Amino acid sequence: MLSIAGTDPTGGAGVQADLKSIAAFGGYGMAAVTALVAQNTRGVREVHVPPTAFLAAQLRAVSDDVEIDAVKIGMLGSAEVVATVDEWLAEVRPAIVVLDPVMVATSGDRLLEPDAEEAVRALCHRADLVTPNLPELAVLVAQPRATTWHAAIAQAQLLAETARTTVLLKGGHLDGEQSPDAIVDAFCAHPVAGRRVDTRHTHGTGCSLSSAMATLAAHGLSWPDALTRAKRWLTGALEHAEALHVGRGNGPIDHLHELRPHLDLGRSWSAERWEATAPTRAAVDACAFVRGLASGALDRSAFAWYLGQDLLYLREYARVLARAAALAPTVEEQRFWAAASVSCLAEEAELHRSHVDPAGLESAASTLAYTDHLHAASTAGSYAVLVAAILPCFVLYTDIGARWRGTFGPDHAYADWLSAYGDEAFAASSAEATTIADAAARAASPTVRTAMAAAYDRSMSLELAFFEAPLR
Repeated sequence: MLSIAGTDPTGGAGVQADLKSIAAFGGYGMAAVTALVAQNTRGVREVHVPPTAFLAAQLRAVSDDVEIDAVKIGMLGSAEVVATVDEWLAEVRPAIVVLDPVMVATSGDRLLEPDAEEAVRALCHRADLVTPNLPELAVLVAQPRATTWHAAIAQAQLLAETARTTVLLKGGHLDGEQSPDAIVDAFCAHPVAGRRVDTRHTHGTGCSLSSAMATLAAHGLSWPDALTRAKRWLTGALEHAEALHVGRGNGPIDHLHELRPHLDLGRSWSAERWEATAPTRAAVDACAFVRGLASGALDRSAFAWYLGQDLLYLREYARVLARAAALAPTVEEQRFWAAASVSCLAEEAELHRSHVDPAGLESAASTLAYTDHLHAASTAGSYAVLVAAILPCFVLYTDIGARWRGTFGPDHAYADWLSAYGDEAFAASSAEATTIADAAARAASPTVRTAMAAAYDRSMSLELAFFEAPLR
């Protein structure tokens, strides 16, 4: 994939955005630079245009050596630059050419001289797909800017007919909660519906979409199918843009939001939290209740009191797990948390049947503190933070059970309870919960990861308090 465009040193637009979009869809990105642009999220400061002979040298250096599957063209800037690109396209004839005609600034100012505008109109004949926004479309057809979707369709069809090309019509400049796009040729239009994302962080959106379309077409998708896929990706990139915290103006979109949850950084978030809470976990091992449970010397009345509180805790924990299922972003995670909630209720029912009479039970301060913390996490609106708060109950009990397994015989006073701690099915659930938490952390912003750590650490401390309470 070859991008021919200007630069953006902050990485949100131009060739930098093109390369990220190409990578997001599995393409190998290359770039020939038309202009060096000193810009950031607040605006353009200076533009340096190298001699067109150097642009031609860049283009030929690529095409003399590399088989190019698709080309995306962005900022050209002058009639001379357009002519250089046009000559190269006529010589090389790439299989797919997508032209993003950068002609009008966000402010509405025209970016090109009249002769350059005419050159870009002519270049549209070389493109398989042209991707103007509405102000640029108006310039290309020499008409006032369309203010309705019907008028925009008409202008796109006029451009498609006169340039003998296909047009990606973008409805982002229209008013309303919806933001439709369409693939338009001289004969028909293929609309793709979409909702408008309320964000000011739209820097480089046009560059990114056109590059995504070129890459998807190189994968073999038709233009309508490519737009459907690219639009879903772009909507997510806009939704995640705020969390990037790049610049103090109109920031860039998050090109890699779909990939980030799947990145293996070699050191997981859950492993970091496990190590960070080592002193708390050591205190759990050292507390008299846990030592007495392991040795069998624990007083029966303390154990019975603990079971009663555990029953009350499990009832609330099941509700929190159900809330996680409601917030989960995937069907698989919904199923996992829902099954965990049901399992929790089954365990609570078994406690009721075999060990504890719930009549008259009241939550101790330690139990209330823990369940209040979990409910607060479940109503805060962050799925990632909720998962972080839930996780210690899984991993701490799994760790204790794994270390206790095989250390006691059938005549141990608490053999049935110690066996339950080491249940392999629970260990498998604990591993899945950990995987979910790690994925949520990878997708989260630094601010959310900080909140996740606080929720996890607080839950681990409350686990210690829960174990200490029976002998207090």
